[in-house]
Amino acid sequence: MQFKNVYVPYGGYWSSPFCRWQGSFANLEPIPFAAELGKRALAERNIPLEAIDGCCLGWTVPSKHCFYGGPWVAALMGLRLPATILSQACATGVRTIAYSAQEVTTGSATVHLAICADRCSNGAHIYYPKPDGQGGTGDHEDWVLDNFGFDPAPGAGKPMFVTAENVAKKYNIDRKSQEEVTLLRHAAYKRALANDRAFQKRYMLTPVEVKDRKGKKVLARVDTDEGIFPTTAEGLAGLQPLLKDGTVTFGTQTFPADGNAGMIITTREKARQLSRDKNVEIQILAHAQARVEPAHMPEANEPAVRMALERAGIGIKEVKVITTHTPFAVNDVFLARRFDLNFEDMNRYGCSLVWGHPQGPTGLRGVIEGIEELAELGGGYGLFTGCAAGDCAAALVYKVDVH
Repeated sequence: MQFKNVYVPYGGYWSSPFCRWQGSFANLEPIPFAAELGKRALAERNIPLEAIDGCCLGWTVPSKHCFYGGPWVAALMGLRLPATILSQACATGVRTIAYSAQEVTTGSATVHLAICADRCSNGAHIYYPKPDGQGGTGDHEDWVLDNFGFDPAPGAGKPMFVTAENVAKKYNIDRKSQEEVTLLRHAAYKRALANDRAFQKRYMLTPVEVKDRKGKKVLARVDTDEGIFPTTAEGLAGLQPLLKDGTVTFGTQTFPADGNAGMIITTREKARQLSRDKNVEIQILAHAQARVEPAHMPEANEPAVRMALERAGIGIKEVKVITTHTPFAVNDVFLARRFDLNFEDMNRYGCSLVWGHPQGPTGLRGVIEGIEELAELGGGYGLFTGCAAGDCAAALVYKVDVH
């Protein structure tokens, strides 16, 4: 879809640090946690609650009371709005931006809040009643692990990492290329930590105090992303592939994480009023989705990107900043080859391959980092793309002008 008069106030977005699963955020209920940080972010950015007239919540992993998801997170933040719930696996973050942009484009809202919250840690273990089962026993699943490990669609039936192996085999993406990209992304992430994390501090809410269930005792203080492993060429070379004779290892794929993120989407006039810097304008231009053959998930990024660029009316060479959700290093190798890009042309401040994947918030953070990079470079076109469960992908094109 192509959007009209859809803008983001500069600074009108945020992300928590991301913590590797079973880390400091493992016991926090994700929706109340997102509401707490969202309310804090709006206050710190001087964005009044009464200005917001639309809201959506993106989540992918069930948690207590998520049945009430959107309206609940809105109420916890002090908003009496009939908020919408969205869930589209790894594409959820981009989907919330696109939904908010549609609401603004159609005039259904003027200041729309997109917020994403997920916790892969302590994921739900679900029992499904099945009266005709043997002895009346039902079906069950571990929501996170079982779905990472099996795609139920006809013709698929494989774990997520097999989709990366299939694309690697189809396009002759060797292990050396994957490890080269992984090392580059870890080196790029160090750039985000330079000068006392100056880049991250433009959008990241820190410090975050983790309290006990009564909200009194501080159990931990999180100042930055938690659980990132040091990565070396020697370390990567020493890992065994996940499949016999395969190319993907634990070192060249992301890891489950916990966290949340949010963004205000609005009109140009309202964005100027709510912006931290009125000299920076951020316009959301176009969104696209695509699906490819079973068990080839990373491949879906290419058609999604081509459609999004076409809807935005630009070519790949006009894009100055590219950020991606990178569940596997294969993704970035594939995209670079299909669009004649250098590996260094993408994710110059790191990506989900490094800081983890809490599902819904992942893509939202990727877009935020792209916006901040463009503002730093003096403006231009930005592109985000990321694949999602079900051999799908979503892409978003936006533009930053610095006056």
